[in-house]
Formats: sequence, C-alpha cells, structure tokens
Amino acid sequence: MSTTSPSLVNPTLSSLWDGLSPYLIASFYQVRRVGQGRDAYWERIADSPIVKAPLTDANLEMVLNWQSPFEQAGPETRAPAIFAMLQSGTLQPVIDALNPLKSDKQTSGKYEAGTGTLSQFEGRTGITKLNSTQVFNGMPPVKITVTALFRAWANAATEVEAPFEQLMQWALPVHLDADSTILSRAAEAVKGGRDWVDALMPSQSPVKIAMQYKGRCYSPLVIESIGVPLNSPVTSEGKYVSLLVPLTLCSLTAIDRKDWRDSQRSEL
Repeated sequence: MSTTSPSLVNPTLSSLWDGLSPYLIASFYQVRRVGQGRDAYWERIADSPIVKAPLTDANLEMVLNWQSPFEQAGPETRAPAIFAMLQSGTLQPVIDALNPLKSDKQTSGKYEAGTGTLSQFEGRTGITKLNSTQVFNGMPPVKITVTALFRAWANAATEVEAPFEQLMQWALPVHLDADSTILSRAAEAVKGGRDWVDALMPSQSPVKIAMQYKGRCYSPLVIESIGVPLNSPVTSEGKYVSLLVPLTLCSLTAIDRKDWRDSQRSEL
C-alpha cells in the first residue's frame, strides 16, 4: 500500500514521504482477537485507519529474568561479617589484640597453631558453581520505545493533526463511565434497564494495535505512554506543522520463539 495515497477501505493517515524507503516508515493499525483458546489469533480490523510515520528513535527491549536462587546457601550467609573477615584476613589483628596466649611463653605454640589455621581461610570463598547457577524466572512483556515524526508539506490538518489524533484515540480508553456507583448500576440491572456486564464493568479499556516496521509486524501491542510536545511550531490557524511524538508500546504478553518468528510476517 502506498504511504501517501488514501484509501476508502483503509484510510491512510500520514505525511507526504515521497522517495523515502517503505522500510523506514512504520505503520500502526488497530487489531482484534479472533477465536478463543489456542486457536485464537489477532487480525487487522479491515475498515480501521492506518497511521504511517518514520521513526527518529526506535528501540526494542526484552528483559529476561535470570536469578541465582542458591546463592544464599553458602556458609557466608550464616555469619557474613565473620566469614568476610576470615576471607580478607582482617580477623587476625583482632585475635592478636584479644588473645592472651600470645604473651605467654608456655602457650605460645598453641597460639601459633591457631593463627596458622586462621591464615588458611584467607583468599577462600564458599561460592561454587552449584550455588551460583542461574535459573530462568520469567520475563515481562516486550517494550518498544519510538518517536514518530509528522510534518506538513501541504496540509497541516491531514498530514499532522489527523494521524496524531488517531494515535491519541488508540491510547485513551474507549469510554469511562461518568459517576455512577456499582450499587446504582446493579439496581438498574435488576430492573432490566442495564446489562449485568455493563453494570459490573461499565467502562471500556483502550484498544490493541499493531506496528509494522522494517519487515516485522509486532502484534498485539498496547500504548503505555504517549507524549505531546506542546512547544511544536503551528500554522496561523493553530495547526501543528510538525510533531515528534514519543510512544512507549508494550506487547500484550511475554513472547517466545514462535512469537518472534511470527513477527517476521508482513500483513499490509
């Protein structure tokens, strides 16, 4: 699909980027889940608009939690201060100052034997490969931080304002119930004037989107944060001429190898 030509089926909201490689332009669009259970998959909503913009900054971050649950199993955890002094050799001056055997000629041999035993601990540790073994402890969803660029060549309203407004609509909740309480909504449901699902959870959360960029399709995603640079230049009518919109996108769940392979597909 062209980055500039509008479509009646899939209206494209974008600035004019003639001559720019399509791999450098990210496409954002709304997706929905089809099916249930293991057969469920996410697909693009056919009549939803597509927002296209080049990304000045884009970074994908995966955090894989590896932990060492056995690292506290060594003797150092029982008496950390004493074992630290043994390992570093700093316990010896304390023994020299407090032990009365040092000044007694009859017991000096026993003192020398004791100090020799203490010196054997210097430079040794209780850490082993077993108690330092790491185990996989899960991972949070994948975070993608980007900065989308919109700038106007001919029409600020259609090239900047429209795509930005669409991103903002995707980021915000679809609907937040005004001021009714659960008791009043339950009373309405009992009378038949309201559905029970609507009575318990009357608001609608933000939608899920997908991002296609440089040959990969990341789906489904949620918009965790979106910024509005209010100091951006405007026209005489107050329309933004250019906008650098920072976005933080997050995958709906943690991903595995199959999900990463599937991201190489192209849906547009």
